[in-house]
Amino acid sequence: MSMQPKGPGAIPAETVRVARAAFPKGSLAIRVRDELGPMFRDEDFSDLFASRGRPAWSPAGLALVSVLQFVEGLTDRQAAEAVRARIDFKYALGLQLDDPGFDFSVLSEFRDRLAGADGGRRVLDGVLAAAREKGLLKSAGRARTDATHVLSAARDLCWLEQVAETLRAALNALAQAAPEWLSEIAEPDWFRHYATRAEDSRFPKARAKRDEVGLRIGRDGTHLLEAVFGVGAPAALRSLDEVEVLRQVWVQHFHRVDGEVKRRGPKDRPPGAARLVSPYDPDARVGVKRATMWDGYKVHLTETCGEINAPNLITNVATTVATVADSAMNEEIHTSLAVRDCLPAEHWVDAGYPTAAHVLAARDRHGVELRGPLVKNTSSQAKGAFTLDAFTVDWKTQQVTCPGGVTATDWYPRNDSKGLPVIRVRFPASRCGPCPHLRDCVSSATGRRRELMLRQQQTEHDAIRSIRAEQQNDAWKERYKIRAGVEGTISQAVGRCGLRRSRYRGLAKTSLQHQFTGAAINFARIDAHLAGTPRARTRTSHFAALCPAELTLDGAQAGAE
Repeated sequence: MSMQPKGPGAIPAETVRVARAAFPKGSLAIRVRDELGPMFRDEDFSDLFASRGRPAWSPAGLALVSVLQFVEGLTDRQAAEAVRARIDFKYALGLQLDDPGFDFSVLSEFRDRLAGADGGRRVLDGVLAAAREKGLLKSAGRARTDATHVLSAARDLCWLEQVAETLRAALNALAQAAPEWLSEIAEPDWFRHYATRAEDSRFPKARAKRDEVGLRIGRDGTHLLEAVFGVGAPAALRSLDEVEVLRQVWVQHFHRVDGEVKRRGPKDRPPGAARLVSPYDPDARVGVKRATMWDGYKVHLTETCGEINAPNLITNVATTVATVADSAMNEEIHTSLAVRDCLPAEHWVDAGYPTAAHVLAARDRHGVELRGPLVKNTSSQAKGAFTLDAFTVDWKTQQVTCPGGVTATDWYPRNDSKGLPVIRVRFPASRCGPCPHLRDCVSSATGRRRELMLRQQQTEHDAIRSIRAEQQNDAWKERYKIRAGVEGTISQAVGRCGLRRSRYRGLAKTSLQHQFTGAAINFARIDAHLAGTPRARTRTSHFAALCPAELTLDGAQAGAE
């Protein structure tokens, strides 16, 4: 398919007349088009289409339809039917009333093109650029970020289902690529065990018999892999995606012991970041956050906040596999915001994001104050009057004095357990041993001296101490309450756009879904702003309202667990 770029034309007069008559108060699609105008241009997607061939439907129009599809939670068929039959969709797209639209399969093809080029960012960028031009998006203010878990489109599988389905998927791919070769090497029992889905089978309940079934599947898969990578097999079979998934799953679940295929023990399996959970979604991983465990991904939403005369708009969406820690996303989020010219002066996050290094890096590289609860210094686990802040550090002489007046001169630069450069300070055991406060200062029952870990630069050390002290003030805690609003954004995205579960398989398409979701939430919020709809207040149940002030709900729930 080829694309012949077309400029954003005016809305046909007849479409305007009928839309105004049918929607005297307007609708979301009509109000957004009137306020923001054409947000996308065909030229923005020119690299995704060939210059010659059958003309394609307008990519700019498909981008707008995709966002409206997520706003209303429509399927591809419903979205295509809306373009064909709904007046407000025709108005937003600038179409004639008799325009037949397109076949619903065009939307899937368009997503494939966008996913391969990270095109979802272009869609979100188009909405943000139009909002900024109309004064609805303001930079250099405040922003907040939070993450939530996303379930894979593939259903959860127990380990027997996983290995059986992985083997079945490989057999189907090989049967299509080389049917004659597979017929020669396939065992007769394979047709009985792997011709239908694993969920249609009845696995035994007894543990010993389930282990026998698992080993039988392991032997069959090993036999197939040996045949595929053998001398007589067609070389092209080794490059099949299903064969590669089979190989990886077998590596993580099975190995040979004295020539026999055995199942690996839990401690002998690959780390979670490299462990596949489904043959039908190889990018999905197992994520764990407190009591929540899921197979899939994680999405980080960043939005503006604190603006009185403007809506809170999502300015960045980042999708990762489930094993990526929140703290690893700070630099990527700030870089993406900088490219969009959406960097805030203050960036509010929860305790999962900031570390001392990230706070300083955000300040130095991007001029952003990353604000969130820093974890306490736990290098010594001392309490009361013997925490790190109670020690006096003389950076010029490289000495540290404890509250009892003892001075340490052992000053060693090194890397900590996370690879960060630190300074290790050791007090002499001859002075710490007789000290009556030794057990208060040193948490270990057998410890005979105090040790400290300092940052290698005095400026960094002083900055972190200042930040930790500031976070103990009531004024900072009151300002931190603004971060909680992003929880409502996640709730809106889950309830309105189905953020909790991926519609598609693979990280690229899941990321595309989340970019569309961010653009759709911005549409809804811009429309609410234009219509004068007040922001919803946080709902509190009648029983929760009775909770005493000294007892937080989080604490009550934690105690119950």
